[in-house]
Amino acid sequence: MKSRPSSGGLAGIGFEMAGAVAGFSLVGYWIGGYYGNSGLGITIGGALGVVGGTYNMIRTALMASRRESARKKTSDRKKDSQG
Repeated sequence: MKSRPSSGGLAGIGFEMAGAVAGFSLVGYWIGGYYGNSGLGITIGGALGVVGGTYNMIRTALMASRRESARKKTSDRKKDSQG
């Protein structure tokens, strides 16, 4: 039987992505306002948030894939040793 990812884990990834975009956009707005161009600051901050959020999402997915692969190998070894 295949295990499915939990909805909590998937929601967590989504919240991390949204938080990165929102956080970087706010920082971009603040920096842009300081230099007199808040629209450009929001754009650059939002783009950096998307890049950072995507990087974090890929990193999390790779870690989950490695854990699943290791779990499957351990499960296969137990089956082989039992019979």
